[in-house]
Amino acid sequence: MGVDSTPAPSPSPSRAGRNLPAAIAVGVGLGALILGSLYWQKVLFTVLVLAVVLIAVDEMIKALRTGGAMIPRVPLFVGTTAMLVAAYFGGPMALLVALGITVLGTIFWRMPGGSIGFVRDVSAGVFLIGYVPLLAGFAILLVQPDADGPGRVVTFFVVVVASDVGGYAAGVLFGKHPMAPTISPKKSWEGFAGSTLACIGAGIASVVFLLDGDWWVGAIVGAVAVLTATVGDLGESMIKRDLGIKDMSNLLPGHGGVMDRLDSLLATAPVVWLLLHLLVKA
Repeated sequence: MGVDSTPAPSPSPSRAGRNLPAAIAVGVGLGALILGSLYWQKVLFTVLVLAVVLIAVDEMIKALRTGGAMIPRVPLFVGTTAMLVAAYFGGPMALLVALGITVLGTIFWRMPGGSIGFVRDVSAGVFLIGYVPLLAGFAILLVQPDADGPGRVVTFFVVVVASDVGGYAAGVLFGKHPMAPTISPKKSWEGFAGSTLACIGAGIASVVFLLDGDWWVGAIVGAVAVLTATVGDLGESMIKRDLGIKDMSNLLPGHGGVMDRLDSLLATAPVVWLLLHLLVKA
């Protein structure tokens, strides 16, 4: 009796387009790294975020090059490092100063390349600086308070993950009405409703139990976070469609590239930091 040599089929993606087991495994692993760094040494969280953001910056540089923009790596990598370190040790003003210096450094670094394509390349570089390291800097600002910094970061991650999971579940089970078919065909209004309910519930639970705050503050955080997370997701989809690429990379099984996971987080970090800064006492 012969041996069946037919290769086993590879795991098929779910209805929402993901390899779900791989996506869950990667998500759990990243979550463990984040929690471990937060509650062991906060500076390790900064190092972890910096490493992830540098990978995301590199993905964006490669992606934007497919559209013709040539962005130098050196000023972006150095500036990204300076911005996140400045945010951790110096707060918002230090982040702003590092941002300005990074923009200037990117402009000066490009000058020897000549005037052809100068505006295109510098504009793409400044866009990248504002989109990735600047927004990531607010995640670093969240961890600053000595009393509850880790709790603020966990709240931030929990509401974004709840938005993603709630939208995924509701979209798979009930999704019928496309939300933005020309941008992200798999997004549905039913999925957005699931994101909203999950995000508000996660916001209330996180603020009450992790930060000893009022429930209505958590509801506001969740309601705003679901909007920014959705905009972040759609915004990155617009970038990929404009550049004609499917994923930023294939680094994370079931997720795509690092930027494909950071899109909602980056857009949400500034508003969560601001709301918690204004409404929750450190």
